Amino acid sequence: MFMKAAARRERYRQETRSEILGAAREIFVRDGFEGFAMRTLAQSVGCSLGAIYRYFTSKEELFDVLVEESFVHLYEALAILLKERGKDPVAQLKRGLRLYVEWGLKYPSEYQIAFVVRDPGKKPYRTHRAFDAARALVKLCLVRSKPDERELELRTQALWAATHGITSLLTQRPSFPWVSKQRVIDHVIDSAVQGAIGPTKRQKSKGEN
Repeated sequence: MFMKAAARRERYRQETRSEILGAAREIFVRDGFEGFAMRTLAQSVGCSLGAIYRYFTSKEELFDVLVEESFVHLYEALAILLKERGKDPVAQLKRGLRLYVEWGLKYPSEYQIAFVVRDPGKKPYRTHRAFDAARALVKLCLVRSKPDERELELRTQALWAATHGITSLLTQRPSFPWVSKQRVIDHVIDSAVQGAIGPTKRQKSKGEN
């Protein structure tokens, strides 16, 4: 009996925490970090302010949890690529970038939390596993040219910048008269990948093809 009661309490706690996080995500996206208020969150969930603080000590903690949650979900969407070894790395890279865009369009509020809404605090930025996966795919595409770490990082960042740009535009301007969303996505990704895996500076300096 005691174990069943404890299990019910834990289930209720997890459900309440999940409800708080869901409501907080909507408010952060709507009002931004600086406009977010814990009291507004409590009203949205329908509980006391004290109840919110039993789960999260501050809006900074809430936001950090949401960011980490979003990156975990993004990585899970990309994880299928890690199981497919031995395939054409360029095709895999393009597929990974398309999965990134598709995830952002399917979960726009999570995408906004991960990449658009910003905490104005001066915390050092750290990359997440999703970016590490992209870097690994770019490195596979450039295995013959052997770029140094700085150039590998540059090319990976350039790819992310292009892919983030189209994802942000499509999530924030869905009513724009796009010729074809899918064609625009494909064109951006194909062009970005072609630019990113072109000759390295080392090859150019040696005059290699």
